[in-house]
Amino acid sequence: MSETIVRIRELTKVYAQGEIQVTALDRITLDIAAGEFLALMGPSGSGKSTLLHIIAGVDRPTSGECLVQGVDVTKLNESQLADWRNQNVGFIFQTFNLIPVLTAAENVELPLLLTQLDRRQRRQQVETALEVVGLADRAKHLPRQLSGGQEQRVAIARALVTDPKLIVADEPTGNLDSHSAQEVLTALQSLRRDAGKTIIMVTHDPKAAAFGTRQIHLEKGELSA
Repeated sequence: MSETIVRIRELTKVYAQGEIQVTALDRITLDIAAGEFLALMGPSGSGKSTLLHIIAGVDRPTSGECLVQGVDVTKLNESQLADWRNQNVGFIFQTFNLIPVLTAAENVELPLLLTQLDRRQRRQQVETALEVVGLADRAKHLPRQLSGGQEQRVAIARALVTDPKLIVADEPTGNLDSHSAQEVLTALQSLRRDAGKTIIMVTHDPKAAAFGTRQIHLEKGELSA
């Protein structure tokens, strides 16, 4: 039986909008196994991105617990969270978030600048990450010289360059055409299958969700069958 990499119990998130309290997550309980490719689905405002951000240590819950690899991320202070995120989580965003004046390799290298690796070690890990996503021959290209699908694959390489066990993706195909989306989703599948990564992806697209090993749905902050 696979180990549990994410253990969530009674997780609640309430936002204050003026005098109104908005419940984004309502007592969510969920286990995610190591090596899963989990698709979080639901309409806009269902709480799926909030849940993803709490798992990744970007947001904090109002109550409940969220253990990732045995660490309750809700108990870490901001400095501890920053260190934990850099060592344990790779992020993939809908808008790629590449720096236009940096090459693909330089964009991928950015998370490594916060580590103790020397230049040679960083270069080696960047080369490996670009090879994994099939872009070794685009290392010196700027983002504007790449297709949308290639840009997102550079973003995937950046997410995995520190070798995290967990990769979180927030609508990673939202800005892509169907061909580019398939490229990106296939790359994520291979990361799970060949590299043993755990992937949690937020999507509203059933075709994208079908690439995962499991789908869960959120409705108004609650898990639905």
